[in-house]
Amino acid sequence: MINVPLSALEVAMVQTGARATDALRDTTEFARRLEDLGYLRLWYAEHHHSPAIGAFPPVVLTAHAAALTSSIRLGSGGVLAPNHAPIMLAEQFGTLAALHTGRIDLGIGRGPGTFDESTARALRRGAGPTSDDEYRNDVSATLHFLVDEVALGPLPEPWLLSSSTAGAALAAELGLPIAFAHHIRPDNTLSALHHYREHFSPSRWCERPRVLICVETVCAETQEEAARLGGPMEVVKAGLLKGRGDIPFPTPEEAAAHSFTAEETQALASFRAQQAYGAPEIVAKQLTNLADVTGADELMLVTPVYALADRLRSYELVKQHIMMPTAS
Repeated sequence: MINVPLSALEVAMVQTGARATDALRDTTEFARRLEDLGYLRLWYAEHHHSPAIGAFPPVVLTAHAAALTSSIRLGSGGVLAPNHAPIMLAEQFGTLAALHTGRIDLGIGRGPGTFDESTARALRRGAGPTSDDEYRNDVSATLHFLVDEVALGPLPEPWLLSSSTAGAALAAELGLPIAFAHHIRPDNTLSALHHYREHFSPSRWCERPRVLICVETVCAETQEEAARLGGPMEVVKAGLLKGRGDIPFPTPEEAAAHSFTAEETQALASFRAQQAYGAPEIVAKQLTNLADVTGADELMLVTPVYALADRLRSYELVKQHIMMPTAS
C-alpha cells in the first residue's frame, strides 16, 4: 500500500475525429469524478497548437472546475512563465485563491508549451527562448506580486515544475515545493531530487523540501488492456522522438495498427518501464516503489488514454487498490 496522497494531471487529450469542445466537456466531468474519488488535487497543463492536446488556459479551467467542485485542490501544472507577464499570473491566481480559499495551486514551469516555433514566438510576442536568469526573475517577480501587489489575503500554493537539475536548483534556491516531471524525463528524477534536497533554503512558502512526482499511469483490469489503452500515446511519443509535435491522438485501434521502428520500440519500452502501466496489482507495486525510491511526498498521475470512461476507470482502479490517506 502507498502512504502518500495521490493527485491528477489533466492534459486534455483531443481524440481523433472529435472536437476540442468535446475534450473541454470531458474536463468538467473529470474534475467532478476525481473529487468524488477523493484525489487530493487536479492540475491543468498549458499546451498550444497541438492536434493532440487542447489549448485550454490552465487559469480558465481552474476557475471553471473550482466553481463546480467543493473540496479538491485545483491549479496549474503548470502555467509557463515565459508566456505570461508575472503580474498577470499573480492577479489571476491571487483572485482565484481569494474566491476559493485553501484550494488553489500555482504551478509554474518554463517550457514554451508548443513544438511550433512560430507559435512560441507569438506567445512571447516575438521574443526568443528565455534565459536562466530571465526565468528566475519571472518566477521571483510572480511571487513578489502575489504578496506585495495583489495582496488579496489568501494566497495560492506555489510550486515550481521541473524536469531537470537546473529547475530543481531554482526550486531549492527560492524555497519552493517541487513538482518533478518524471513522466517526461524519468532519467533525471533522482539526481535532480538529490540536488533539490541538498541545497534547499527554507522560505515563507515552504519550510522543508517538499516533492511531488508526476508519473504516467494507465491501470486496467489486465496487462493487455492497459497496453491497448496506452497505445495512442505511444504513437504520439514516437512522433516526439522524431521532433514532431503535430501527431494527432489516434484511437486504440489505429494505434494497434501503427508500425514502430526498432529504435522507437526500444525507447518506448524503456520509458514505459519507469512509469506505471498494467493491472491494478502491478500498478500498485510500481507506484509504491516509485514513492519509496524518490521519497516523494505526493504522487500525481497523468493518464493519457483515448476515452474519458477508460481514463476514469484507471483512476478508480488505482483508488480501489491503493490506500490513499485523507488530506489534513
